Amino acid sequence: MKAMILAAGFGTRLFPLTIDRTKPAIPFLGKPLVGYVAEYIAQFGFTDIIVNLHHQPESVKNALGDGSRFGVKIEYTIEEPNILGTAGALDNARHLLEDNTFLIINGKIITDIDIAAALETHRNSGALATMVLKENALRERFTIVETENNQVTGFGEFPNPSANAKIELIQNPKSKIQNPLMFTGIHIFEPRVFEYIPRGVYSDIVPTFYRPAIARGETISAHITRGSWFELSTIPRYLDISLAMLNGQKEKIVRGENCRISNSAQISDSVIWDNVNIEADAQIKKSIIADGVNIKAGEIFENVAIVRAEMLRHSRELPEKALKGFFRGENYIVPLAQ
Repeated sequence: MKAMILAAGFGTRLFPLTIDRTKPAIPFLGKPLVGYVAEYIAQFGFTDIIVNLHHQPESVKNALGDGSRFGVKIEYTIEEPNILGTAGALDNARHLLEDNTFLIINGKIITDIDIAAALETHRNSGALATMVLKENALRERFTIVETENNQVTGFGEFPNPSANAKIELIQNPKSKIQNPLMFTGIHIFEPRVFEYIPRGVYSDIVPTFYRPAIARGETISAHITRGSWFELSTIPRYLDISLAMLNGQKEKIVRGENCRISNSAQISDSVIWDNVNIEADAQIKKSIIADGVNIKAGEIFENVAIVRAEMLRHSRELPEKALKGFFRGENYIVPLAQ
C-alpha cells in the first residue's frame, strides 16, 4: 500500500523561517519535519511514498533525497505552475495511487497515532474513505467534523473557545460537554475516490470529495483516536512543541550543526539551527535562531525568531499571515508575542 505526504504548501504562518524552504523542510529536533513523517508512516509498513512539491521544491528534495535515510522509497510529483490544492494533489499523483487503497498524510505534523488501527477501521467499515479524527479538547481553531454512528456526516465551523467550556462547567458542574472532533490530516482512500476528483484543476478535498460523497450516501468512516498529535503551523507552536518534545530534559536547548556558542552566553528554552554564531555574554531565552545568524556580544533576545536580514531585504512584501518583524543590523527579528 502506498502513502502520499503533502508537502507543497507555502508555510506563510511560519515565515520568515520558511523564506528559503517549505514548511515540511524546516528542522525539527535534528531532522527535517517531513523526515519525521516519513519515518512515522514507515513504522506501519508504508515504504513506497509519494511527496508532492510546489513551493521551494528543492528544499524538500534536499531534506528527503530518495528516502533511504528514513527507511522509505520516495517518488516526487511537481505541481506547476500553480499549486493544486489537496484534491488536485491527488489528481496529479493519480497514476501512482489508483491501483489500491492508499494513505494521505499532512507533512507538517508530529504524532504517534496508530495507523494500523485506522486501517482496521477502514477495512471493517467498507468505507470509500476514512478520516482519522481526535477530540479538540482545547477548542483550537480547527474545523469541527460532525459524526454519527462512526461515520462522518458533515463539517461545521470553528469551535467555541475552551474558556467558554470551562465557564459552563463551573456554572453547571453536571453539564456533559462533548469535545468537538477535528481532522488530524490523516485519511485513507479507496481508488474510487478519483471518480469525484476533476482532472488538472485546483481543488480541495472537502468541497470536491467529502461533501458530495456524503450527500450521495457514500460511507465515510470516522476513526477517532486518542493518540498525541501536534501541528507545527505557526512559529510559536513550532517553538513550544519542539521544547515539549525534549521529554523533560533539564537543558531545553536544541542545537544544530556547526554552531559556535561562547561559554559565557546564556541560552534557555530555545531552538538553534545550523551554523549559528553566538558571542560572549549574549542572552537568549525562548527563541528560535535560524541558519547562519550571528548574535553579537551582549545582545539580549527573548521570545523572538531571528533570521539573517539579507534573506528579506529584497522581499517585495511579507505574506499576509506572517508575523511582523523588524531589521536590526544584520538580523531580522520577529517578536512571537503579537
